[in-house]
Amino acid sequence: MSSTPTSAASTEDSRIGHRHIEVFRAIMLAGGVTGAARLLYTSQPTVSRELARLESLLGYALFERVQGRLRATAKALSLWDEVQRSWQGLDHVVEHALALAQPNHSHISVLSMPALSHALLPGALARLQQAHGPLALSVASQDGPLLLEWMSAQRFDIGLTEQCDAPPGTRAIALPAVDEVAVMPAAHPLAKKKRLKATDFAGQPFISLARDDVYRQRIDAEFARAGVERQLLLEAHSAIAICAMAQHGLGIAIVNPLTARACEGEQLVVRPLAFSIPFQVQALLPLHRPAVGGVDALLAALRSEVAASA
Repeated sequence: MSSTPTSAASTEDSRIGHRHIEVFRAIMLAGGVTGAARLLYTSQPTVSRELARLESLLGYALFERVQGRLRATAKALSLWDEVQRSWQGLDHVVEHALALAQPNHSHISVLSMPALSHALLPGALARLQQAHGPLALSVASQDGPLLLEWMSAQRFDIGLTEQCDAPPGTRAIALPAVDEVAVMPAAHPLAKKKRLKATDFAGQPFISLARDDVYRQRIDAEFARAGVERQLLLEAHSAIAICAMAQHGLGIAIVNPLTARACEGEQLVVRPLAFSIPFQVQALLPLHRPAVGGVDALLAALRSEVAASA
């Protein structure tokens, strides 16, 4: 026969519950029923009733009434030791639960184009750590189709790419657009100029990105519109490699400002352009991977780092 609602409630009333232990703890902390009622934001009669019920369920007294005051019995003191240990464990659970909301208690896995691992992530992570403290993070570098494939496979918490379209299973968040810049040896005559026009590049040895690179195509289109011809002898897939070539006097180039600022130094200078070739990084977020705390904070740090390079 199934239990009736009345019998179920009766069974419930015959058990020692969390509330009973909470009342006992409050009495021990406050030293009496009145103080316990204040701690529990309830009335004195309610605390007295709960204590009486607990003692009835236990079958022995927890307190002696001496001159209107409660004095803990030996059994109460023994129980108090156990309650304290349990409460400390609960406090630890609560602290851990709250700490999980902080970025430094998450492990973020990042998949990034090699150039962005060098030029964007270090500064963004420094900003993130300054704002939120140390955090656990791993960075893997990959380029081209494999980066998109790995993000589609939900293998990482965030991806960084120059690709505009989000691959299946991800959504793309555009970071602020910033203009490409010119890089050249510090001793180059054009380094004296504060801003370079398209005509300044006429006849100059120019180090290009690879022919299939979308930014190479935009740069070539800009010079074609201006009717400017350059000496196109060197090209490379990597903006970092291009900056190294320029630093060694092999020519001048136009690259993204993140890599340019990361490579800038005594032998390599960076100059803005009088024309605009926008460069934009996309952050890819997996749609079917459990969300990790700290990714939003990392996104904010990435936005700030990109904006600082403008």
